[in-house]
Amino acid sequence: MRADSSPPAAPGRVGRVLVAVSYGLFCHVAFALGVGAMMAAMYFGMSRSLGTLSAPWSWIANAALLVQFPVVHSLLLTGWGRAVVNRLGPGSSGPTLAPTTFVAIASLQVLALFALWSPSGTIWWQAHGPALVVLDVLYACAWILLGKAMFDAGLSVQIGTLGWLTLLRGRRLVYPKMPTTGLFRFIRQPIYVAFTLTVWTVPTWTPDQLAVAATFTAYCLVAPLFKEARYRRIHGSAFDNYASRVPYWLPWPGRPRSPSGRHCEPAAGRARISRRQG
Repeated sequence: MRADSSPPAAPGRVGRVLVAVSYGLFCHVAFALGVGAMMAAMYFGMSRSLGTLSAPWSWIANAALLVQFPVVHSLLLTGWGRAVVNRLGPGSSGPTLAPTTFVAIASLQVLALFALWSPSGTIWWQAHGPALVVLDVLYACAWILLGKAMFDAGLSVQIGTLGWLTLLRGRRLVYPKMPTTGLFRFIRQPIYVAFTLTVWTVPTWTPDQLAVAATFTAYCLVAPLFKEARYRRIHGSAFDNYASRVPYWLPWPGRPRSPSGRHCEPAAGRARISRRQG
């Protein structure tokens, strides 16, 4: 995929190891706390957290918490944002640590959203009995599906190990190839689809959970469009060929479509048409 032009220039092996391990430890602790807070908060419909503000300040704070993740997350994926992330490391190690730094920032954003949310105190519906069992299973399956999608996409990138392990080994940063196997054989955006399922399979529904679910569903529908634009710039025709075979978000049956949205004719069919036209 992409690679830096040269390995990082570190002040020494000991310094490089300390920086790499420190960044890796911080990233993975933040990731675990962020995911844990998200799983727990949504399970209870965002009705339990550390936020204590009352209306109308709670509405303002919650809106800011809800918006900051998609906005900052998307900005950091732009050229300007990547340049900022590349500078968030000591010396010349910033670009190598960029995958780790990016995941650490995203994890802190998720942690802030779900730990600092100020609940409204209103609970619309809460599952009990068999309904609770069914939704517990669905909620767990949605998270397992998300984990599988992240694994298929390249777990080292998704959880931030790529950057700090590359620096630790003193190697050149090389990203995994464009994912096309596993769940990516059926849809192009399995991570976003699985993430969306996690916000809708909760056993407790409140106005807070609905706001979170609606916001993240919209984000998961739109954000991949920008991701695919980057993929087209990086991979060119390889991504176009992949996109022509695999649907965007849902595995609808039918003939594959080209990037323009038109149905693709099989080669044999195109040959027959050419003979008829000739």
